[in-house]
Amino acid sequence: MNHLIDIKSLSKLEIEQLFDQANQFKHAKISATKKLHDGRSAMALFFENSTRTLTSFQLACQRLGVDITALNIAHSSTSKGETIKDTVLTLNAMQPDLLIVRHQQNHIQQEMVHWLKDSTSIINAGDGTNQHPTQGLLDLFTIHQHKKHFEPLKVCIIGDIKHSRVANSLIDGLNIMQVGAISLFAPDALIPADKTHLAAPTINQALADADVVVMLRIQKERFTSSDLIQFDDWHQHFGLNQQRLQLAKKEAIVMHPGPMNRGVEISASVADGHQSVILQQVSNGVLMRQALIHRILESSQ
Repeated sequence: MNHLIDIKSLSKLEIEQLFDQANQFKHAKISATKKLHDGRSAMALFFENSTRTLTSFQLACQRLGVDITALNIAHSSTSKGETIKDTVLTLNAMQPDLLIVRHQQNHIQQEMVHWLKDSTSIINAGDGTNQHPTQGLLDLFTIHQHKKHFEPLKVCIIGDIKHSRVANSLIDGLNIMQVGAISLFAPDALIPADKTHLAAPTINQALADADVVVMLRIQKERFTSSDLIQFDDWHQHFGLNQQRLQLAKKEAIVMHPGPMNRGVEISASVADGHQSVILQQVSNGVLMRQALIHRILESSQ
C-alpha cells in the first residue's frame, strides 16, 4: 500500500488486517513502537481546520518514531499566491516519506499522486465533501470492537449527509464489509441523489432496530444559497434524544465523528450516555492511523 486516497481502494481483507494491526498497537508499549520507523518523516498539510484528525495523526506518527512537521497554512506561501501544486512540489523536494493532506477541493490528493509521480506516499485526511478514509476506517474499527460481524447489522446515519465526506467513506466502508443494511435520514435536500435508495421515510423508521446510530453535524460552512434548510428546529425533527434512541436495539451504540453540537443533532444525555462510543472513536483514531502509517511506510522501505 503506497497511498490511501479513497476507502474504496481497500479490500475487506486489507481493512481486517488494519483492524488486527491497530489491536496490536493498542496492547504494545509505545517505547517499542517508537523504534519501528525511527528516522522516517511526514508532513501534515491541512488547508482546513482540524482538531481530532491533525492531533491524532501527530500522535500516531510520534508513537511510530516518525518525525512529523505540521505546516502552518495561514503563514505558508499559498497566502502569497503560490499554487497548491507548487507548494506540494516544493515540500516534496525536502524528501519526506509521507504527506498527510486535508483540502477543501474534492479529489485534490489524487492529483497530488500524479504530480509527485508516486515518489512520496500520500494519505487523504479529508477532501472537500468527497472522502475522509481514515475516519471511515476508525468508525469501522469501533463498530468491529462492539459488534464483531458486519453482515447482520443495521447502521443508521442521520444528519447532513450531502456535505459529509465522513458519511461517504463510512457508507463505502460498510459496503466493503458487507453490512446488512444502511438507513439514512435527513431533509430531502441533504440526501445526495446517489443515496436516495438508502433513505428512510421517517426518523423512527431509520432508527428502528438499528445496531449502530451515527449522528452528523450540520456543515453550514459548505452550504450554498441554494440549500434552503431551516436550522432553528433541527433537533426537534432530526436530533437524537433518549426517547428516539429507544427505537434502536437495546445494545445499539451511538457514534459521532465530531465536532458535536449538543442540543442540535444530539442531546447531551445521549452523547454522555452508556451507549455512546464517541470518545472511543477518538482513541481509535490514533490506533487506526498508526496502523495505516505503519503499513504504508513498511511497504515503501
